[in-house]
Amino acid sequence: MKNEIIERFKTYAMVDTQSNESNQSCPTTEGQLKLGRMLVDELKQIGMQEVTIDDNGYVMATLPSNTDKPVPTIGFLAHLDTATDLTGKDVKPQVIDNYDGNDIVLNERNNVVLSPREFPELAGYKGQTLITTDGTTLLGADDKAGITEIMTAMAYLIRHPEIKHGRVRVAFTPDEEIGRGPHRFDVAAFDASYAYTMDGGPLGELQYESFNAAVARITCAGKVVHPGTAKGKMIHSAKIAMEIHNRLPAEEAPEYTENYEGFFHLISINGTVDETKLHYIIRDFDRERFEERKAELTSIVAELQETYGDNRIVLEIKDQYFNMREKIEPVKQVVDIAYQAMKNLGIDPIVQPIRGGTDGSQLSYMGLPTPNIFAGGENFHGRFEYVSVDTMLKATSVIVEIVQLFEQQAEG
Repeated sequence: MKNEIIERFKTYAMVDTQSNESNQSCPTTEGQLKLGRMLVDELKQIGMQEVTIDDNGYVMATLPSNTDKPVPTIGFLAHLDTATDLTGKDVKPQVIDNYDGNDIVLNERNNVVLSPREFPELAGYKGQTLITTDGTTLLGADDKAGITEIMTAMAYLIRHPEIKHGRVRVAFTPDEEIGRGPHRFDVAAFDASYAYTMDGGPLGELQYESFNAAVARITCAGKVVHPGTAKGKMIHSAKIAMEIHNRLPAEEAPEYTENYEGFFHLISINGTVDETKLHYIIRDFDRERFEERKAELTSIVAELQETYGDNRIVLEIKDQYFNMREKIEPVKQVVDIAYQAMKNLGIDPIVQPIRGGTDGSQLSYMGLPTPNIFAGGENFHGRFEYVSVDTMLKATSVIVEIVQLFEQQAEG
């Protein structure tokens, strides 16, 4: 199965599926459709049923039940797209067998080195098989590792009909990295009681808490006057923007926060004297504090609006997703079974909040409780991204164990 996973992952990784936030279509890039169609062919080839891809690029398929027990339908999801932080074009995966614990030269010409001195967790993978980038692109383990694990688990279950399970649904979704993954996902058509995203990181991760998330966009309008005659007349839009940012708590930024701490994050600032635009994301696990953060930014803008007048500042805040814990805790068995599956396989579950979001964050509020399980990648979204094949094997085994546990616990 190891070689099956390596070859499958490499095939997926070499397809450029980077999403594009500026495009309003779905999916936002043709590469996602290309990979989706490849997966449709492969799902049919391995023997999955009810294989579909819709006009928006959502791929779905069914593994029929092979038990007489009334087992709830379980789903597994992964996303097609890769992040926008670094190019995903011409990915050249490199396989490192029996990693020796030393530096890995990703690109000798560009002097790009993956080192345990800079990334201490790398040392823990000594003796394992790793897949890395060539130092010029991201790898796309987020989330092509998840796609690989789901596909491999389904193929294994089909090859081993002696393993009893209920009906299993799988889905591969577009545009997760830009927050749109579930926007056109047909929960009714997917028809599952519970689901799991295979979109986590290192071995053992099991997550059912995510941020509450919003995006804020601010436009500041200035007044352009020749600098030589500007006294008392010019209004510099960028300076208004700086005032807004400087009134936010400096210590509540991503680089100063961890665990359950929230933040304001300035994604970008672009402007001239005439106009400046700020793009923020707002994050917090606590719903009340999340609402306070939005109110705090609104208040800052309102105060400066009074100072500068003429409606020079326009603020738009839009909620993106909410903490899925609220929807998953009432059906905690979906977490408990995943936890038990890991324990059965000798894996120590690491139950911790996601300092981010997954498709499950939104799907849980759409009526499909969806916690997140490890997929094996590290250093997502950049040239130092890598994935452990050993961990991918274990994630595949977790999927198989989960469907067995649901069948075993069903009343027959």
